[in-house]
Amino acid sequence: QVQLVESGGGLVQPGGSLRLSCAASGRTSIIYAMGWFRQAPGMEREFVSVISQIDGTTDYVESVKGRFTISRDDAWSTVYLQMNSLKPEDTAVYFCAASLTPRPRAVPNYFHYWGQGTQVTVSS
Repeated sequence: QVQLVESGGGLVQPGGSLRLSCAASGRTSIIYAMGWFRQAPGMEREFVSVISQIDGTTDYVESVKGRFTISRDDAWSTVYLQMNSLKPEDTAVYFCAASLTPRPRAVPNYFHYWGQGTQVTVSS
């Protein structure tokens, strides 16, 4: 099994930055990709970004391209989401997720383990 724990959320003003961290433990060797999703009140869970363990390739939802950066440490024990130029519409609970699928689609069903989520609020 895999355990994921997110941290780094909080309240930030528009235009500010936050860095989210996701610490993975357990059988991390079975993970093919790590992703971030977010869910705003009354909305469906939305894909934000993913990084492949196979080759390190990344992908982002269009609305965060150029503002968010996903990365990982060499041990694959921690994945980060650097969020810059934050907007009020980025406000949501952010979830870290791990996929056992080599090239997961950008939908929740392709991710098998989830963290508990961390709140990000962008407001003046």
